[in-house]
Amino acid sequence: MIDKNQYIYGIHAVLEAIDAGKDIDKILLSKTLNVDTAKEIVDRARSLRVPVQRVPVQKIDRITRRNHQGVLALMSAVTYYQVEDIVPQLFDNGENPFIVVLDGVTDVRNFGAVARTCECAGVSAIVIPDRESVSANADAVKTSAGALNYLPVCREHNLVNAVKLLRDSGFKIVGTSDKSRVPYTRAVYTGPVAIVLGAEDKGVSPEIMKLCDTQVMIPEFGHINSLNVSVAGGIMIYEVVRQRLDDNQEVN
Repeated sequence: MIDKNQYIYGIHAVLEAIDAGKDIDKILLSKTLNVDTAKEIVDRARSLRVPVQRVPVQKIDRITRRNHQGVLALMSAVTYYQVEDIVPQLFDNGENPFIVVLDGVTDVRNFGAVARTCECAGVSAIVIPDRESVSANADAVKTSAGALNYLPVCREHNLVNAVKLLRDSGFKIVGTSDKSRVPYTRAVYTGPVAIVLGAEDKGVSPEIMKLCDTQVMIPEFGHINSLNVSVAGGIMIYEVVRQRLDDNQEVN
């Protein structure tokens, strides 16, 4: 059950929230909503890069039975950033940036666990797409043990472009893949690096994998050959930490 403080409903209330620049996770629009009204909301939401979903009205009814007029905004528990804004800040602050990219991870518990590890390990930021992905909602913050209150989250409409920007900014892009024959310990992570973790069922998407400078695998010797993404993330993240400590670098 979603707490009533986590959403805003009604056409005018949602439009006002958009215009005020509120931190909105996503907007749900009933499929029966007037076309012109829907277009106005979509156009104005686009300016804040807020994803909009057309859904059956019953989905909104399950959240609230009040007069929602077919429009409901789910509020974000954190402030989202953009890669293009945060990367220059990291370099200006003299950091050796370390970013984790989640490609298609949809389980909130996995997201929270990865975020918790990222925060403990001094990761600079975590990057997620705005569609077909988990979001930084109240459940994610709780699952992360509060880590998402401190760890910057970049939500990107086009994850491919975001990874290209990281690469063009001097980041080494490292993708995890069970098809790779390069053990994760063989890669070098001492410079600016972005680790890409994919969903357990699909892995890193081919479009993102093409952008990776290196593809690595975590050796598995059991029968199921399927590490939980949060466990795989913990292994990768702390290999970066280990190498940077061995290189006598301070962890961010």
